[in-house]
Order: sequence, then structure tokens, then C-alpha cells
Amino acid sequence: MYMDAVVISGIATVLLIVGFFVGVGIFVMKDQKEHGPQRAARKDGQGKKPA
Repeated sequence: MYMDAVVISGIATVLLIVGFFVGVGIFVMKDQKEHGPQRAARKDGQGKKPA
């Protein structure tokens, strides 16, 4: 396969983007495990839909 600098940089860009979204997904899952039940049981009415 012909490997040009553009091909290498394109592959690197795609890998960085995928890595970023995997990292965000892991962060969200960890944060959801830590704060999930407390947010669902709020009593101050902020979790309700607007009128």
C-alpha cells in the first residue's frame, strides 16, 4: 500500500478522534456511576420538564 504523508496524517487524525470519543464515553460512564442515583432523586423540582 502506498503510504504518503497525507495518508499517515489522516490515519493519525482518525485515531485521535476515536480516542477522544472513547475517553469522553469512559468519563461519562464513570461519572454516571458516581452521581446517577443522586441526580434522579432530586426533590427541589429541577429535574422536571419546563412548562
